[in-house]
Amino acid sequence: MDGWKNIQSSLQGLNIGQSANKFAKGFNSSVQATRERLGQVSPDEITELPQEYKDLEARVDALRQAHISLLKITKVYESESYDYPVQIQESIAELSTSIGYGISHFAATNLKGTNLPAPPEPTAPPAAQHKTLPHALGRAATTAAAGLTDPADKLGKALALYAGVWDKVAAARLNHDADIQAGFLQPWQTTLNTHITVAMKARQAVRVSRLELDAAKQALKNANPAKQEHARLEVENAEDDLVQKTEVAITLMKTVLDNPEPIKNLNELAKAQLSYFAASAEALSAVQGEIEELSVAAEGEYRKSRDH
Repeated sequence: MDGWKNIQSSLQGLNIGQSANKFAKGFNSSVQATRERLGQVSPDEITELPQEYKDLEARVDALRQAHISLLKITKVYESESYDYPVQIQESIAELSTSIGYGISHFAATNLKGTNLPAPPEPTAPPAAQHKTLPHALGRAATTAAAGLTDPADKLGKALALYAGVWDKVAAARLNHDADIQAGFLQPWQTTLNTHITVAMKARQAVRVSRLELDAAKQALKNANPAKQEHARLEVENAEDDLVQKTEVAITLMKTVLDNPEPIKNLNELAKAQLSYFAASAEALSAVQGEIEELSVAAEGEYRKSRDH
């Protein structure tokens, strides 16, 4: 007997009536949504939402799409190698070298004191290289200049100058990416994933509430006299719920649309890009004249040698 009382007490604690009512509302709203989608509900039976609400919906949709569209492109700045297509081959080569170093280091360490021949201890692991086009241009020009050892070789001098320029541009590129990640990408994604998402969830709550109201109206329309009063109260409660949720959604959508943060983020993106391109232009301008002088001198010597 005591066990049965405990079961009854537990069932009461579950609040089955409230849960069942919530389940029924959810089922009715799903049925209502399906009927609307299939065209089984006439337009005059669908509760009209305020024009202000619908206008705000359109504006928030446009704001959300603007965030998604720009983020789709600018997310490349999260990957250092976005402008360097051969980085995959280099990464594979570096991985092979790194694995070889790891095996040699393991063997040299663990075969000491045994009768097995141990390989020589590797001096240092391979250094990681930045995978950007400026870094690659700098490395290629440095390697090319190093191969032209004749002091009189003008191409070697020009390549050395060119390599120095791209070392500076490469450093500016890293700063550029870091500034964009911190000043644009992170806050831009935060606005999309939090503020706009909250507004979208509030709109979904309005949609569900509107469906529940229209389902309640249908239930009132089809209710027998004994259930008319209960059905009428359900409609009144649903109307109050829709009004409340609509007001909340309007407030949240206005807050999102009035937020100045996206413009600030876009300004940070433009500033980072301007700083990078300005630094690149300054570095190239500083040595381009010298490379041109070497070019003119080399051409003059070439022509002079052909005249004799």
